[in-house]
Amino acid sequence: MSLISSTEMLQTAKTNQYGIGAFNVHSLDMIYAVTEAASELESPVIIQTTVGTVKQLGEDVIVAAVKNAAEKYHIPMALHLDHCQDYNVIIRCIRAGYTSVMIDASMYSFSENVQKTLDVMKVTKHLNVNVEAELGKVGGVEDNIVVDDEDAEKAIPAECANFIEQTEVNTLAPAIGTAHGIYSGPPDIDFKRIEKIASLVSVPLVLHGGSAIPDEEVKRCVKLGMAKMNISTELKNAYSAALQKHFEENPGKFDPRSYFSKAKEEAKIVIKEKIQLLESQNQANDCLKNANTLYV
Repeated sequence: MSLISSTEMLQTAKTNQYGIGAFNVHSLDMIYAVTEAASELESPVIIQTTVGTVKQLGEDVIVAAVKNAAEKYHIPMALHLDHCQDYNVIIRCIRAGYTSVMIDASMYSFSENVQKTLDVMKVTKHLNVNVEAELGKVGGVEDNIVVDDEDAEKAIPAECANFIEQTEVNTLAPAIGTAHGIYSGPPDIDFKRIEKIASLVSVPLVLHGGSAIPDEEVKRCVKLGMAKMNISTELKNAYSAALQKHFEENPGKFDPRSYFSKAKEEAKIVIKEKIQLLESQNQANDCLKNANTLYV
């Protein structure tokens, strides 16, 4: 099985009111943590990388590893470039084989955001590649993008509808009160805003800042139309904590196969918890009903 575009995958999830986890990976073995966990639960899944990870590992290496995992585990998988502001990096990743990209122009004016999104949409018009954009400003830190709390802005529902109409973008990440990273206090999610945006647009919505949101609030977001949830910090922290624990308990034991396998298993626990929370387990076949139109 090859990689697929996330467009139909997310539409299917939205229609059937479950969510699909999009997990940020930072190393090759984290790719296999995600795919093994998803395979064991028969869940569709999205693997995503930041621009920093692309620069560290190389887009060709990432694509080759993810394609190999897709062929090995036989589950619907998409590969997504997260929060990219650089048009050239987006083009490189599409050429390498990414099946989904995010053009993040949310720091610009509405009209500039529209234009930068249209620039990417022109490239993907005849390709089976999902394009995600953001409206409003999600607070916190994602890779090298920092948005202070006072600069965070929630998306305006009418602007979301206007944006979709002008760009025809496939998925939209509206800022609705979540933040990247681990929360210092309870997240202030604006559920009425999500409901209003979902009533005005037909595309699946994306929940950014998905780490550490209370379970019931995640479920409510999904029922309102958030078909994709990004998980990064919780996954990274579990992986890193396992490495730290290994060296605290086993000083002088430096076999990478030992400590990386422990980190991978801890990451899989988090991934499975999120898949079950989003209720995407046993939905692999649901996402493959139109597989002949999705392969890229």
